[in-house]
Amino acid sequence: MDGKVLFYSEHDQLSNFYARSFVWRGYGWRTAEHAYQAAKFFDINPAVAETIRAALTPREAKALAKEYRDQRDPNWTEKKLAVMEDILRAELSQDEALRAMLIASGENELIEDSPEDGYWGRGPDDLGENHLGRLWMKLRSELSDVSA
Repeated sequence: MDGKVLFYSEHDQLSNFYARSFVWRGYGWRTAEHAYQAAKFFDINPAVAETIRAALTPREAKALAKEYRDQRDPNWTEKKLAVMEDILRAELSQDEALRAMLIASGENELIEDSPEDGYWGRGPDDLGENHLGRLWMKLRSELSDVSA
C-alpha cells in the first residue's frame, strides 16, 4: 500500500456525516448517517425511522437513534454491516465525484479516524476493526476491476 487516508469529519467525503443527498430504498437522505441510523428501525418502527430521516443533521439522526434504541430491530447487530455496504453502494452509484475520488485513492488504506469507535473506525487504541474503511476499500476494488 502507498499509505493511509484518514477520514472522520463531516468535511471528508468518505465520512457518513458528509452532506451528500442520495436516494436509498426509495427515500431521499441527507447523509449516510441518516440512512444508517433510520435503518435500525425500518422493520420495527417505521415512524421512528421517518423521524430520523427528517433530522436536520447527522448528529441529530444519531442522537435520535440512541434515544429510541430500545425500539430498534432486535437483529440489527447481524444486519448492520450489510446495511452499511448497501448505503455506501447507493451513494457511490449516484455520485460521480465520489467514484473518482475513491478510485484516485489508489492502494491507500482507508481508515475511519474515529478515536471512540473501534468497530467502524480505528478506535481509541488504533487497533479498531475499521469496518467503514474496509467497506470503502472493497467498493474501490470493485470499481477498479470494472474500470480496468
